[in-house]
Amino acid sequence: MSTFAPPLALSVVIPVYNEEAGLASLFARLYPALDALGERYEIIFINDGSKDRSAALLAEQQRKRPDVTRAILFNGNYGQHMAILAGFEHARGDIVITLDADLQNPPEEIGKLVAKMREGYDYVGSIRLQRQDSWFRRNASLAMNTLREKITHVRMTDQGCMLRAYGRDVVDTINRCSEVNTFVPALAYTFSLRPTEIEVAHEERAAGESKYSLFKLIRLNFDLVTGFSLMPLQFMSFLGILLSLASGALFLYLMIERLLFGSQVQGVFTLFAITFCLLGVLLFSMGLLGEYIGRVYEQVRGRPRYVVQAVLDDTTAGIAPASGNAQAEANRFAASRR
Repeated sequence: MSTFAPPLALSVVIPVYNEEAGLASLFARLYPALDALGERYEIIFINDGSKDRSAALLAEQQRKRPDVTRAILFNGNYGQHMAILAGFEHARGDIVITLDADLQNPPEEIGKLVAKMREGYDYVGSIRLQRQDSWFRRNASLAMNTLREKITHVRMTDQGCMLRAYGRDVVDTINRCSEVNTFVPALAYTFSLRPTEIEVAHEERAAGESKYSLFKLIRLNFDLVTGFSLMPLQFMSFLGILLSLASGALFLYLMIERLLFGSQVQGVFTLFAITFCLLGVLLFSMGLLGEYIGRVYEQVRGRPRYVVQAVLDDTTAGIAPASGNAQAEANRFAASRR
């Protein structure tokens, strides 16, 4: 005879990539923080192809707390946002929280987001107070946030903070999307009816190092801009019209000057500078167009966004493991990545 279980109130989705050194600290703080909320919850860890012992540690933690813990093991590294999307597909809670594994966002702050969601919002972003990042990283992030908001009209004060809350309807809508490259918080903002933001604490990394280099941050913002707006293409088209008119005017001026005053050579270096400038604009425009074409190319191939090797899940209402012996697969996966 089966017993009725009340619905889950909260799902916490945590991508993990080479976080072996900090997982013990995360476990020690995360579970007490969630237990203190007095809500039925689940924690979904997604191992994004870690090359250290992260997969084995997640499997061990799942054995310790099988009632609330699930672990999804990717067969390779597909990126943070693909890991979040996999977590969304498995999440069963009415409220879904995303959290980084590096403890820069304290798990104790989850209660603030849950309380805000209870006020009737369906998406709660967060703003890091007293950021513990370098001066360059803080100001580069501020500049990119400002530029991104003007281009995409997606309002996120702090796009780099992963501590966010999503309502069930927003998560279900995101799960119906099939984009190969996307930025989950921005996608949620476009589907949200009542979004808001709150301030949360920020700490230094518990261990390890940041997975986002300067190149990856630039790459992420390119994906965000090209994935949510056509304005860059429209701007380059407008700039091309202006440059064409300016070039035509300059050509006409030089022709009139040649007819009136004869051949002139004093301005040859100026012409070289103008030519190089136009070539730079042309190459940038081709690169920008290539970004959009590349997104279309990746989308039409229809390849899976990620491949799940195993799902460790002992919860009675959970999703079945990807194989009959998921624990053994986790151990083999961890050994293969060393």
